Amino acid sequence: MAALLLVLACVLTPLGALSTWAKYQIGDTENYVAAMAPLAKDPDVQEAVAGAVADEIGKHIDAGPLQGTLTAFVHEAVESFTGTEAYRTAWNAAIRAAHEAVQRALKSGDDGSVVIDLAPITQEVKDQLVADGVPFARRIPVQHTEVEVMKSKDLVQLRKGLHMLQVAGIWLPVAAVLCAVAGIALAVRRRRAVIATALGMALASALLGLGLWISRRLTLSDLPPDVSKGAAGAVFDALTSSLRTAVWVIAAVGLVVALAVYLSRRVPGLRRRA
Repeated sequence: MAALLLVLACVLTPLGALSTWAKYQIGDTENYVAAMAPLAKDPDVQEAVAGAVADEIGKHIDAGPLQGTLTAFVHEAVESFTGTEAYRTAWNAAIRAAHEAVQRALKSGDDGSVVIDLAPITQEVKDQLVADGVPFARRIPVQHTEVEVMKSKDLVQLRKGLHMLQVAGIWLPVAAVLCAVAGIALAVRRRRAVIATALGMALASALLGLGLWISRRLTLSDLPPDVSKGAAGAVFDALTSSLRTAVWVIAAVGLVVALAVYLSRRVPGLRRRA
């Protein structure tokens, strides 16, 4: 019985890290925005936004032989705008709206695609181009500046696992701790049980870290050619930053506990004090 509880504690450790991350990082709008806000200064993300805005505008306005010139002007204007405080404010508003849309889609079961609205950024760029006297600038359709961030098929796949993790939330790590405590209490050789549990939790956490690394590589390798891998990588890293930190903290604590308990048996001074 003790062994089963200890194995269960090790299995629940990475699942608990995932469920806590899903609920309090991905599921919480404020935490999500806080994680994504620094990307406003990331060069790859700025370039991706500039390209997205320029491409979307190009789809809805025909400037004839000046199409290429207009697109270039728009791209340069957006790149210039991405260095301003107004851009960072618009970026935060856009990612907040996109996050709320994704959460609504996940909870409601809506299978429609989710888009991020870049209209605030486009409006600022349009005003700048109009002021500079750029031809056709007044015809830029601000209301159509949307970029698809999640397709309907992706929502279906994400909904299956993410909802369960968010519902579990903090209860999975609590269950892991309770199983560990109960298993150690029931074990005949508690010192060995503590060492085995600590090492098992550290290993399970490290495997989760390896899984994140593999997931990042697969995600970037599957991107379409027109999607910036640099920007996608920056977004992936921002969203998983707290999870990766938790992974290495758990692994480090597990190793330290196992080593401390082992040494308390081997070093006479430590053993007497224990």
